[in-house]
Parts: sequence; structure tokens; C-alpha cells
Amino acid sequence: MKNIHYSLGLIALITFFSSAQSQSIKQKGVASYYADKFEGRTTASGEKYKHSKLTAAHKTLPFGTMVKVKNLANGKSVEVKINDRGPYVDGRIIDLSKSAATKLDFIHAGLTEVEVEVIDAVISKESSYNPGKPASTEEVVDEKEFYEFTANRYNPKGFGIQIGSYQEMVNLVRVSNNLKKSYRKTVTVSVAVINNVKVYKIIVGKEKTRAKAEILLVKLKVRYPDSFIVDFNKL
Repeated sequence: MKNIHYSLGLIALITFFSSAQSQSIKQKGVASYYADKFEGRTTASGEKYKHSKLTAAHKTLPFGTMVKVKNLANGKSVEVKINDRGPYVDGRIIDLSKSAATKLDFIHAGLTEVEVEVIDAVISKESSYNPGKPASTEEVVDEKEFYEFTANRYNPKGFGIQIGSYQEMVNLVRVSNNLKKSYRKTVTVSVAVINNVKVYKIIVGKEKTRAKAEILLVKLKVRYPDSFIVDFNKL
């Protein structure tokens, strides 16, 4: 099935509603961090835990999901990637790497109240993941969000950088909006059907040459390490 591409701009008003059936957007609760003894151990995703990496454990979010964690005690925040499961202690919603906890400045306290916000969701490959299941009874979900944009069908040329695939429209729009503001590049959405499931692939940029795409890829990999170059002519 041929993909359909859309260019997102900021012109027409569209309202998106988050519901109890969609993945949570924000969640509040207690954060902890990994003890030194876990350095080098294999996480639930298969990656090795390293104190120096900005990673975290969450009970339900898919591996690879990027979240922003804000320390409600001091206002400091950090972005981390979910690559493990836990914490399995009542009342705690996320377990952070030691470097992430250092950035939030609660190493000495051990625990702190935080707000966790999904900033880059991914399609889960875990059979146990249920996108309709709330992350926690303590989650706080925005009742509605407003985005202003146009969606135009077109046939892009050249090369772009695919940063992820999404199923939830609210995640698609929020990430696209953040990318457009952060990198000031064209954001293209490629619509495809994979295993009878409709997915939306977000592609950043319309570079004329692969060499220019390589330069953009280096910038995007800082925040999206799994991103890669795509040739629009071959999609």
C-alpha cells in the first residue's frame, strides 16, 4: 500500500481530546533512583544499565519512550529514555538512573515528588503492553489540547530523517509540533499499514542530498538515537 505524506504547518485550528482510552500524557508520583549495585546489569529491555546514561524504569510505558521528568520540589527537569521495568514499590512511578537523579538534584534525599510527561511515544513491541491501560491510578491526563496546523498531501523528494512511528494521534501531533519548533525543518507524516495496523511515521527534513541528510541525522540522534535516513523516492 502506497504511503500518504502530510506536511504540518500552523494555520487551521483542530482540537484533540485525550481520553481514558489513550496513553497517559502526564503522571505525578514519587521518583527513586538506581542503587550503585545495578551498574552494568541487564535491564528488562536488554540494554546494560549505566549510571552515566539518562534512562529510567517505568511499569507500563514502551521501551524507547522519551519522557520529561520534573522535580516538583525544585522545578528542575530532565529527559530520559524508558529502558527498564519498575519500580515495584507502592507509590513510586519511575526509577531514574543516577545521572538523571543528579540533574534533578535529589541524590541526598533519595526520593522526590515528580511529574512525568511523555514527549516522544513509540509503538510497543512488547506483547504485555496494553495502550489502553492507565499507567497509574495517580496519573493526570490533560482534558484537551489545542493545535493549529494544515495537512496537505504531497509527494516529497530527496532525503529525510525518520525519528519514530506512532499510533495515537495526540502523540503524533505533539511530537510533530515539538520537532517543527526545535529544528525549524519540514515535518512529514507518512501513513502506512503494518500488520493490519495503521501507523504514522514522522520524518524530519527534505534534504536534496544524502550528505546534507547525514548532517541533520547527527543533530537528531542526540535526542532520537534510533533515527535513520530515508529516501523519499523509495517509500
